[in-house]
Amino acid sequence: MIRSISRHLQKPKQLLCVTTTVLSLLMTVAAGHAEEPSPTLRKIAETGLVRIGYSAEDFPFSYRQPDGTVTGYSTELCLEVVATIRDSLKLASVKVEYVERNPRNRVSMLRNGDFDIECVASTNNAERRKSVGFSYPHFVTGTQFVSLKKSNLKTIADLAGHTVAATSGTTNIGQLNTMNRERALNIAVVPVETHKDALQLVREGRAAAFVMDGILLAAMVAKSPDPEQFSLSTEALGWPEPYGLMVRLDDTGFRNSVNSALKKIYASGKIEELYEKWFNAPVPPMGINMRLPMSAEIRAAFANPVDPAD
Repeated sequence: MIRSISRHLQKPKQLLCVTTTVLSLLMTVAAGHAEEPSPTLRKIAETGLVRIGYSAEDFPFSYRQPDGTVTGYSTELCLEVVATIRDSLKLASVKVEYVERNPRNRVSMLRNGDFDIECVASTNNAERRKSVGFSYPHFVTGTQFVSLKKSNLKTIADLAGHTVAATSGTTNIGQLNTMNRERALNIAVVPVETHKDALQLVREGRAAAFVMDGILLAAMVAKSPDPEQFSLSTEALGWPEPYGLMVRLDDTGFRNSVNSALKKIYASGKIEELYEKWFNAPVPPMGINMRLPMSAEIRAAFANPVDPAD
C-alpha cells in the first residue's frame, strides 16, 4: 500500500536530487545532533519514500480495515510526522509505503531496513533500547490481564496455578515470567503468535487469562463479538510505561527529526484532536468508542516531551 503526502493538489514537479543540496538540507534538519547526515533522512530525500511498519491487529493504534486500508492513532500520528519531515527537507511530496510486521519480527525487520519507522504500540523500556531507538512517548499504559468474567480473576494472586497466555516478542511475557518466578505462582505461561490467538485461548477456556497492555486488552474486548464475557484485572503487573515510535538504534539524526516533528505536533494542539478522534469517538469500521479520557500521564508526556532514557 502506498500513500502520497503532498503540499499541492497539482502533480508535483520531478525532484532533482543534487547531492550537495540534499546533504545541506539533511544537516539543517539534524543540526547540532550528528556529524554525518542521517542515512534514513538521506534516503527519504533521494527517493521521496518512507516505509512505515504497521500492525494488522493493534486497534486503535495500528490496524488493517476489511478493505485493506491501514489506519489508527499511531498511523495518523506518523503521517503528521512524515509531513513535517517532508517540509523540513523541502520536498514537494513524500510517498508512504506500509509494511506489515508482528511483535516477534518487528525489531529484526526494522534493523534490516524493511521499514524506516514503526508506528504501532511498542513499549519503550531499557531492554528494548539496547536494540532500537524510540521517539518521545505518544501514549502511556500499564500491563493487565483479561479473563472470562465467570472465572472471577481480578488480582495477580488469582492467577496462581493457572495457564496464562502472552504474545511472543512483547515486554508483557517477560513481566509475566519474572512475576511468576519471584512470587512462585506456579503459572503455566503459554507463548502465542498473535493477540487474537491469545484472546481465543481465553474464550475457549484453554487459558485462564491473557496478559497484555491494558489499553490493547480494552480495545480487543470492546471490538469482540462477545465483550460481556470478559473482564480486565483490577491489579496491574507493573508501572505504566510509555509507547514510542521505533527507529533504528544508530540513526540518531532521524530520531532527532522525528522528535522535533512530535514536539511541533504536540505544541500545535493537533495531538489533542488525534487523541479525541481515536479514544473518545466512534472508530471505523465498527464504530467502537473507547471512551478513554486522556490520563494525567499522557497529558504530561505531550506537555513536556522527554526521552524516557534520560
